[in-house]
Amino acid sequence: QVQLVESGGGLVQPGGSLRLSCAASGSTFSSLAMAWFRQAPGKERAFVATISRIGDSTTYADSVKARFTISRDNAKNTVYLQMNSLKPEDTAVYYCRAVRGTSVYWGQGTQVTVSS
Repeated sequence: QVQLVESGGGLVQPGGSLRLSCAASGSTFSSLAMAWFRQAPGKERAFVATISRIGDSTTYADSVKARFTISRDNAKNTVYLQMNSLKPEDTAVYYCRAVRGTSVYWGQGTQVTVSS
């Protein structure tokens, strides 16, 4: 069983930055493909970014390209999401996801609110 704990959310003004963290336990971290998703009020959960097991490949949703950066530190069992130039439409609960084989694990989410 993999446990995921997100942190780093909060309230930020438009144009500001936040860095989310997701700490994993219960598995060899380098065996996990990691991703970030988000769910805005009244909307379905949506893909944000993903990173390969060793961090050599990343993919982003079009809506966050050039503003968000996903990274991982396998020594710290942590994946990050650096979010720059934040917009009100980035307001959502952000979830960390881990995949190992056919098993999928989710964190509890962290709230990000972009508002003046």
